[in-house]
Amino acid sequence: MAPDLRQDFNMMEQRKRVSMILQSPAFCEELETMIQDQLKKGKTPTSLLALQQIADFMTTSMPSMYPAAPQGGMAALNMSLGMVTPVNDLRGSDSISYDKGEKLLRCKLAAFYRLTDLFGWSQLIYNHLTVRVNSDQERFLIVPFGLLYSEVTASSLVKINLQGEIVDRGSTNLGVNQAGFVLHSAIYAARPDVKCIVHVHTPAGAAVSAMKCGLLPISPEALSLGEVAYHDYHGILVDDEESALIQRNLGPNSKVLILRNHGLVSVGETVEEAFYYIHNLVTACEIQVRTLASAGGPDNLVMLDPGKYKLRPKVPEPAGDGTELKSKCRYKTPHGVHFLLNNIS
Repeated sequence: MAPDLRQDFNMMEQRKRVSMILQSPAFCEELETMIQDQLKKGKTPTSLLALQQIADFMTTSMPSMYPAAPQGGMAALNMSLGMVTPVNDLRGSDSISYDKGEKLLRCKLAAFYRLTDLFGWSQLIYNHLTVRVNSDQERFLIVPFGLLYSEVTASSLVKINLQGEIVDRGSTNLGVNQAGFVLHSAIYAARPDVKCIVHVHTPAGAAVSAMKCGLLPISPEALSLGEVAYHDYHGILVDDEESALIQRNLGPNSKVLILRNHGLVSVGETVEEAFYYIHNLVTACEIQVRTLASAGGPDNLVMLDPGKYKLRPKVPEPAGDGTELKSKCRYKTPHGVHFLLNNIS
């Protein structure tokens, strides 16, 4: 065998052995036992930090061995390597410090961040998904500033108030992006019906936000969004005057807001509803960008009449256990969305 072929063959064998070890139940059980033993010695013992550094090194080093990595963000790559951090990491004292409703919301929002990364909607550590935990005290969950979407867990989420002040720092020592929460706080203050807000920058979404025609009714996904609101670009959102303008532009009923030359926003009475709207909004924008590129302009497109279609059917649903906004009728989110948010690893 030629030396180059022999080297490649040896490398393939090494990778195969490494993969077998990493996926071995015995290895996982032994590693779990070591971590649990170290946890008993304190919250951040030196040995536990060493184990974390090894895990981080494996996560950052392994991709170079696999040049044909799957698309969909770091989470997809980690999943292909069998190295996925559990979404629900609320154990021991961390678990009993939150009531059942908040624990469920933490898991759902963390799963939402993971799905956002898997779908390729994340932008490094920027943009935010938030959820309202307590309407009476106005408490919200948000990602700590500095974590990638693929790293978010239930315990790492930070609880803040409407002013962006930290109430519960979670399991990290990171803070929050104050400027990033201005958009969310403005919407929460004006819309008591909103429990979850999503803000993302996707290439297709940014492209549509820069079009004078806005989002065109050329697909079922576009029609499913109902009334689409728009907000003109004013630079980085930091002042109260623009907050009031956002509240006025969004209005009392819209579920979707397109920030001109910026990005996309969706809101929902539940985490699932917000996910449903942002998924359809992103898809509608991608369809429009591709269609315009191939059709040569909006004059060549077939426009659908929203008035002919039932946009947002509502059906009665039983009230939940306090984790969902109670109402006689609300938007029926597809069961697949509930499954994704409740069953992602």
